[in-house]
Amino acid sequence: MKQNTIIGLVLVIAFVAGIWAAITIAPPEHAISAPEPEHFQAYPATRSLPDFSLTRANGETLNAQSLQNQWTLVFLGYTYCPDICPATMAGFNRIYSQLQAIESEYPIRVLFVSVDPGRDTPARLASYKSYFNEDFIAATGDHGQVFPLVRSFGLVYALSESTEQGDYLVDHSASVVLVSPKAQVVGRFKPDSTVGQLSVVKPEHIVTDMPVIIANYP
Repeated sequence: MKQNTIIGLVLVIAFVAGIWAAITIAPPEHAISAPEPEHFQAYPATRSLPDFSLTRANGETLNAQSLQNQWTLVFLGYTYCPDICPATMAGFNRIYSQLQAIESEYPIRVLFVSVDPGRDTPARLASYKSYFNEDFIAATGDHGQVFPLVRSFGLVYALSESTEQGDYLVDHSASVVLVSPKAQVVGRFKPDSTVGQLSVVKPEHIVTDMPVIIANYP
């Protein structure tokens, strides 16, 4: 057999082998191009919620089972909060219709957890949430219930040393935590820290990332 013929056969075999390898070994296209959230900070591992029992604004009980079969965007605060809380709640209200329009097997809910049970009664919570959106969920409980829950969220809060005057402030995280339909904490949206602006989570970041998070949910 002539040398040129042998070389030609080798090249053909190599070409066919290359095509076969590309088809059988290369990962599927969707594994390469799956989008990732732009702003959402996923925790390294999901976090289970502790056993807890809070009282909702309507007097009903809120527990871990209440958060199953829905996506829950959770924000900590208190009704006497002068800035971050009303700004964040107003932001939720602006995007709520957009959140409801996202294609999802499970509904998307907003939960406001008060870390000031001494002043935030169910009646006050009902009035507070209705100012922003009647569909929002608001709940609180004694610190023995609230503190372990907040810790499972990866967040913190602290009351002033003295609460006797009734006009005290409460320090609390400004992040928005996401709880999955399995009632597990999966991550958070961190507040924007633009100089000269209030440090709150940008609602448009939530709208942008929620469809991606839902699409990637196992």
